[in-house]
Amino acid sequence: MVRRAYPVRTCVGCRKRAPASELLRVVAVTGGTEGGADPAGDVKIADRVDIVPDPSRRRPGRGAHLHFDPACLAQAVRRRAFGRALRVAGVTETDAVAAYLHERTTDGAATDAVPGMHKVGRPT
Repeated sequence: MVRRAYPVRTCVGCRKRAPASELLRVVAVTGGTEGGADPAGDVKIADRVDIVPDPSRRRPGRGAHLHFDPACLAQAVRRRAFGRALRVAGVTETDAVAAYLHERTTDGAATDAVPGMHKVGRPT
């Protein structure tokens, strides 16, 4: 019997390794500058970078992985791990990921795997 290897990734929140099929992939989407300059007109506001969930694992760009647990998200935000993991500079907004996790946990969905995904992370 042939034993197949599966991809293993590290959660940016708790730093524990897990199969990629048990983690949520997130990617960075740049939102541009907000408002240009401050009221004094001398300091530019940093680029805003939105961190968005990628449950289908098909969005382009560098990805980071996170457990389907709001505690892991809070820990990643507190440690500022998304900027380092995704190699982006600027203010990272994680509202979309928080909403996705909140929606997923309140619907009573399983929190250990993405529905419709095989063990290797490919859609069924």
